Amino acid sequence: MGVEFVVFMTLPGLVILLIGVAFADQLLRAVGWGGRSGQVSSTGFEQLHASFSPGKRNELDERRATLMLRDEEGDGAPPRSRVDLGRGTARIVVPGPDPRG
Repeated sequence: MGVEFVVFMTLPGLVILLIGVAFADQLLRAVGWGGRSGQVSSTGFEQLHASFSPGKRNELDERRATLMLRDEEGDGAPPRSRVDLGRGTARIVVPGPDPRG
């Protein structure tokens, strides 16, 4: 094993490695390689932040749980506004004053 591996096993080495990955990620996104919209490097920084902050760990766990839930079409309130892309029209309903007070 080389010295490089030992350096990246320390916390400062991990931060240096993450900065290098972030730089490479931004460079590859700038030239259009990969065709994705998200940033890979931000995941590493979020995990590093979560290792020092319990609140961040809870946030990441909550985000992961939310992504697992399925959105059903009929779960929410019925839509009041409608957009018809075929005709190029939009009907927007502005809610009036509440009659209950």
